[in-house]
Formats: sequence, structure tokens, C-alpha cells
Amino acid sequence: MNNHLKLAVKHEGYFICKCNHPCRTAAHLHCLYCSQSIIRKEQFKIHISQCSITTKIALPSPSPVSSMSGSNASSVSSSLTPAPTSPPPLPPKCPVRPPRQRKKATVTCCHCGLTLNRRNLRLHLKRRHTPQPITSERNVWIKNNGVYAVAKSFSAPCLPIHVKKKTWGQEQGSSCEVDICRINLQCAHRSNLRTFECHHLQSLTYCPPADTEITSLAPASLEVMVSQKFGEGKKLKCLERQTEAAAAGVPLSCLVTVCGPTNTRYISVYEPTISYYSRLGRVIVTYNSRQLTWHCPCIKARMSCVHKNVAKWHLFHTEANLFRRVRTVEDPESSHRPIEEEKDEDEENAQYPPEGNILRQMLTYIFEHKKIPTVLPPDKLRSDKYPEQLFPSELFCMECPAGTPLSEAVLITSKAKILTVTNVIEGISTYRRNCHRCGMIYCYQEWTDGVHNFDDHIFISHHLSLYLRNSLQTHQAVGSAIEVLQETSGKQFPSKQRMLQAYLSFEALTEHTYNYSCVSCGHHPSTVIMDLHKKGVFNMPVSSIEDPPPEFQGRVSATTFWDMVSLEMLSRGLVPSNRSNPFVVPPSFHNWAPWVGPHTRASDDILNTEYCKVMPAHPPTVGEFNITEDRLIDELLKLKHMLKSLHHLQMDSVRSLCQTSGIDHRGSRMDLVLRLQKEMKSRATYDKVFSKIWGASGGWAVVTCPCGIIYGVKFNLRAESPRDFADILMSMAHLPNICLYDFARGLASHANGRQPLTFSPNEGRLLPSTEENVKGALEGRARVSLPWLLTKKAVPDKDGHPVTGSSEHYALYDRFHESNTKDPRDSLRKVELVPELRGWVNSQCAEQLFSGMRKNNHFLNMMSPSTHVFLMRNILHIYNNNKNQKKNDDMKRTMGGVDIVINSSGQTVLGK
Repeated sequence: MNNHLKLAVKHEGYFICKCNHPCRTAAHLHCLYCSQSIIRKEQFKIHISQCSITTKIALPSPSPVSSMSGSNASSVSSSLTPAPTSPPPLPPKCPVRPPRQRKKATVTCCHCGLTLNRRNLRLHLKRRHTPQPITSERNVWIKNNGVYAVAKSFSAPCLPIHVKKKTWGQEQGSSCEVDICRINLQCAHRSNLRTFECHHLQSLTYCPPADTEITSLAPASLEVMVSQKFGEGKKLKCLERQTEAAAAGVPLSCLVTVCGPTNTRYISVYEPTISYYSRLGRVIVTYNSRQLTWHCPCIKARMSCVHKNVAKWHLFHTEANLFRRVRTVEDPESSHRPIEEEKDEDEENAQYPPEGNILRQMLTYIFEHKKIPTVLPPDKLRSDKYPEQLFPSELFCMECPAGTPLSEAVLITSKAKILTVTNVIEGISTYRRNCHRCGMIYCYQEWTDGVHNFDDHIFISHHLSLYLRNSLQTHQAVGSAIEVLQETSGKQFPSKQRMLQAYLSFEALTEHTYNYSCVSCGHHPSTVIMDLHKKGVFNMPVSSIEDPPPEFQGRVSATTFWDMVSLEMLSRGLVPSNRSNPFVVPPSFHNWAPWVGPHTRASDDILNTEYCKVMPAHPPTVGEFNITEDRLIDELLKLKHMLKSLHHLQMDSVRSLCQTSGIDHRGSRMDLVLRLQKEMKSRATYDKVFSKIWGASGGWAVVTCPCGIIYGVKFNLRAESPRDFADILMSMAHLPNICLYDFARGLASHANGRQPLTFSPNEGRLLPSTEENVKGALEGRARVSLPWLLTKKAVPDKDGHPVTGSSEHYALYDRFHESNTKDPRDSLRKVELVPELRGWVNSQCAEQLFSGMRKNNHFLNMMSPSTHVFLMRNILHIYNNNKNQKKNDDMKRTMGGVDIVINSSGQTVLGK
């Protein structure tokens, strides 16, 4: 009581004692006249003396004692002497001062932006923004530090993240470690919306209190880990981190139970250094007990770190049984026995995607057994409902002869995406199954669900795949098509390169026949037009091509080579880069095949003798040509790559070429080039050769029928020569009777040199090269009728063509190039001499094809060699199919709706 009176303030006969209620953080005094409270006694006396004057009103009426005295006096007075009564005089009335209107001086706190009275600023800074010693009353809260773990997404399988919401202590505030949430919070603050919280922070309202105390890791369990898993160095780092966590007053590790499947553990580990992976001072470490994999955002998957070590210590302390593995499928040769525990380095190894033989076995199985139909059912193209969990359909191993049961489904990811034309569906879970006998891995790849699996994380719908296919047919790159979809749908798609690889993977699995055949001309055309697309090249240094092995005979298996290219397209979803991809098909002379339709070619082995361009079988001799076109092309290609080298090397090479050709090698470089020009038989050939040397590869050569359907394509590694077209023609089961080419004389000479009488009679000319025939051809009087082009011979010749029955084979010039030759005998190779061909054969169909395909160069020429040839063959195949389908539709409409069928020769006939 004495202490209360000592601290109390006496005011007008009353004692005002200090209040110890939680109105304020310290004992304080309440004013009687206003709502303010003051801690210091001296300040309170000054305040209450001033506040009492400003708020005082009139005095109250006289006290009862004064009234009683007046009444008695009055009564006595009236008994003695009657006198008039009068009221007692009132005391002088004190003037009441009106309340003063004082203007409040306000300021804004520079730390928190709060507006308050200026006289309260000092106290506010002291209480809210001045570090204060931590008292025992706040230790329980600082232990947790206001950091929580919440699910990153509430609508799909996800991972936990850290958020911070602390409303007590010296470091109050809220934050979320997700980038988009941080950006939104900054935008809200700029908009003066300071109460904004992301949905992660809002979910803390429903966060229940912890049921148990935080687990304290004992050093004894760490000693056991040292004997089995750790080394001494890792042990010391764990203990050091535990000491740091204890000094900071936070737990070292906590088990997070808000996310993930039952076979996954999430451990929140303390990290004292703030970084991109520990923005709130903690790191989430993930352990998959089924795959035996560890993941920490601070390091690569196969490497160890202190966070993983602490997480292992935590799990070993709480769930030691997780560190022992058993087989999920019983092995008939062995009983259920625990597998020996592996060392730390082995546990870090990722088992998926596979590598080596398992990867090759897995891709081969997918390529052979998971083909996508060429024509998809309509209900598989447009679907709005896709499964959220994708499991492989196999339950037993298809490689083991005994049909071994596969393991349980193992989660690959729960964050896969299904990409459609109008939407990006996220939160898809993908699974795989393993065979414990042979090690084979089975992943999801079922076209019946309307999606194609690229890399277990990206799935593209069949509708989107067809959209990209048709975009390529209209000369639009895949990247441009994806950019249009992004802008239209407002969804974020993967990178353009990744989308291109996904589309190529879809085409690699599609069951294309690649017939390369015309429905009018059949499998074996009697007339073909040949030309080169010079600008269709891919980036490839000529010096990088290795010489073929000595046993190479110039034949390459078409099926094997193109299957290898398709496997490379398919493998890009499982192999991170081409540098580590064992399926990459580099350009080479001995493993680089043209493509001729399966019904058109003679066998699966197709000729590719490009190596002979640089490795002639016989030394050059002076003959009809002092310098061959092949030799000049090769030398000029070498000169191109010498431009960056020393100047005298280039000049010496030109001089050496002139000496070899028997040309005067004295003079300037331009003089030597002009002399080389004179050695060419025509200016057209010279221009053609020099225009070819500036491409990385040699372009692609095509053989088409007069209808414009491609029958064969060859992707040249070096510049064009008649050899390239001779390889395609000689790979056909039946050589066409009429071959139109811009250098017909060179084609006939080269082919007859490789195989006598390939073009005969008259070395491929229409008439013998007599003066009279040449004169008649030049004057336009000569005519050569070939009626078997329209009607098959009644009695076919020996080894005759199946369509015409004739064994004659001619090499003729097309209309565009027939005037370029200077040799008069070449006038006997004009198409105009044949009435059956004159005006009926479109000899420019190849040029017309190139005028459209030239629009694809802007994206095809930037691709790798294998991607270029795969996509180009696919584009030409779709081009052929579209032209054939249009022919069938026109024919059916003309025939009144009669069914059109294909006969054994590959030609259309009316159905019965």
C-alpha cells in the first residue's frame, strides 16, 4: 500500500494510482478528464493540471451543511425578531474557457509509413524500430521464427514451399518465396494496398498448431550414420549446422507433411545464408523412398550437400526403416531378402531416364510397338478431357520370355503438362514401371488417350500435332506457330526448340509409309524429271566428314539409316543434349542414305557413291573434259574453307588446280579463275558450279514424275553432280524410259561409264548423232515417235519397263535448260522431238516444287543435319499425300462418286 501511495499522484483530494493492466507495456497513469495514459509521474502532473482547467465547468450547489445552518438560523431569527428572509450569497462564478482548437502536427514514419503525431514519433521509433533484447517471454515464438511450410498449389500434386508471417518480435512482416507472389506483393504495396496477401499466406489461417514438439536430432544416431553412410567430414558439417541453428533459435530440421505421395518425404533444413534457394533461411529436401533419390535445390541431383546430409540424419533418426530396400516383385531364384544398403554416392544416382543398353532397349520397344496410326479417329483429335494420371499399360515385361510381372507404378513427376491448341493443362502425374529381371523400363505412351508423350513432362495433343504439321505445309516454322498459339490463348508454352523436338518425336512414332509414289504413274514411272534444290542446305563443315572404311561398296541400308534418324528424334525426350546422345546420326559417306519409296526401289540397299567425288577410282586423264565438274566443285569447296586461313595457301591451291588441269598458272588469282571458266563447256555449268560452293551441304536432289510427285530424294553432302541422280536411278527396280535433266549429256556419260548401256540406244539420244540428224533437229524438222509411252507394247522387250514394255532409255534436256548446251549433238536430246511428250509433259514440275519449298529455307537451313533430313523427308511425304488425295477426290467427283482403288502397280482404277 505504501508503494502505491508513493507512486500515486494527489489531485484535488484524490489519489490516482498507476495501472498495471495490459493497456500499455509498462505501468501507467490514466487521466480523469481525457482518454490519454502517461507513464512518467511528472508528465502526468503537468498534463492533469492543464487538462482539469480546460474541461472544468460550473461549481456544484452548496453543501448540505451550509443549508442546514441557514435553516436553523432562520428559525431562531424568526422566533426572536421577525425579519425577512433572503437567500445566501453565491460564490463568484469561475469563467469557463472554451476548448482550444490545436492543430495537430503529424509526421510519417520513414520505416513503416505510419502517420502519427510528431510528439509520438520518438516513442514509436523506440518501440517498433529499435532492436530490443529478447526476453524469455518471446523465446517460444522466435524458436519457430514465423516460417511455415505450405503447399505451392492447392489444385494439383505439388511441392511444399516456405512462407513467413511474423506479427511479433523485432522482425515483423510476411513474405512468400515464390517469385510471382513476391511480384504481386510489390505491386500491391505500390498501389498502397498494404493488407494484400498471396493465397499461400492466406492459407495460414487454416494452419493447425503443431501436434508434437520439433524433433531434436541426437548425435548418437549420427554416429551410426557415419559407420554406414557418412564420412567424418559430413558428420562435422552436420554438427556445425546444428550448432548454428541452436544459436539462431530455430530448429535444424522439420518433417513437412502437407504435400506429396506417401513414398515421398519433405524435410525443411535450416540454411543460415540467404540465397535464391533459401530466401527465408530454410531449404526443402525431397526424398523418394521408391526411387531412392534425393533432391535439393542448392545442387545437382547426383551430388551431395549438407542439406541432404541433415535430411538423411533426420530420417535415419525418425524412420530408420526407410534406408532398407526390398524387392516389390518376388524373384523366383531368391527369397525376399533385404538388399544391401548402398553408399551415399550410389543413392545419389538417378535411375530415370535410363542410360546405355537400357535406354536403347526402351526406345527400340517404343519405336516398334507404340506406333501412332497415320489416320487418327476424329474422337482422338478433339478432346477436352484428358486423364490426370498417366500409367504405362504394360503389367508384364514384354522382353522377358517368362512374362515377369512389373513393379508398382513409380511416380516420375506430378507437374507434367498437356499442350493443346487452346490450353495448357498442368498438374499431370506420370508414372513408369520396371522389370527387375532384365532392367527394362516402361513409360506411358498410349495414343488412344489423344496425347503423345515427349519426355514424361511435356505431352502434346494429337490435334496440336496435326496443327503443326499443316503449319509446316504452309511454310510456317514450328516456332512461329507456337508463338501464334501463345498470343491467342494467353498460355505459356515450352521453348520453341523443345516444341519442335516434341513434334519431331510425334512424327517419328507416326506409322508413315513414305511410299513416295504417284497414284497416276504408279510405283514405276516411265518418265521422270530431275533437279537440285541448291538453297536447301544444312550447316556442316566439309572437313568434318570422315573417309569411308575400305570395305564400303557404296550401298547403304535405307531402312536401317532412316530408323536410326527416327530413333534420334525419339531419344531427345530422354537425353538432355546431343553431346551425350548416343543416337545422334552424324553425316558420313558410308552411313547417309537417299530415300526411294519401298515399292519403287530394287532393294533395301540404296546407292550412295558421294565418296567417289573426292576419291576417284581412276586418275584423271585428258579426254572430253580437261577438268571434271566433280573435281572443280571439290577444289572450290576446299577453297571456301581456306578463306579464313593464310592468303598464300588459297593462291597456291588455285595455282595447283590450274597446273593439274593443264592451264597456265601464271598471273593473278582472277586471271586463273577466268582461265578455269574457259575450261568449262558452258557458262551455265560454270555459274552452277560457283553458286553451289557457298552452301554448307550440297542441297537436295529430287526425282519426280510429270505430275509433280517426288519418287526419290537425296541429301547431298557435297555439291551436285550427275552421280547423285545416277545413284537414285540405279537404285530403282526399273529405270525410267525418259529422264529429263539439266545436264543430260553428263548424266548419260556418267551412267554409261558406271554401267554400260544404261542409257541406250544412241547413248541416250533420240537419234544417232549424224550430221543429217543434228541438222534436222536444229532446224526443227526431226521427229521421233515413241508410241509405247501412251500404249504399252503388245510384245514387251526383254527387261522392258512394266508400264511401257520398252527397254529403251533416253536422257533428255528439260525445256528450261535445253538451250544452254553448246554441243550441237545435244539438240538430239530435246523433248520437242517426241510428239508424245511435246506439250504434255511438264518438265518444270521440279522447279515449281522448289519455288514452294524455298519458303521453308528460313528454318530448315538452321537445323542440324539429321533434323533437316528427317523433317524434309516428312514434309515431302505429306506433300505427296496431299497431291494424291486431291487427285483421288477429283477423280471420284468426275466419275460420279465411284470408288477408286489402287491396283498392284500402284495406279488408281475404278472399284468393282
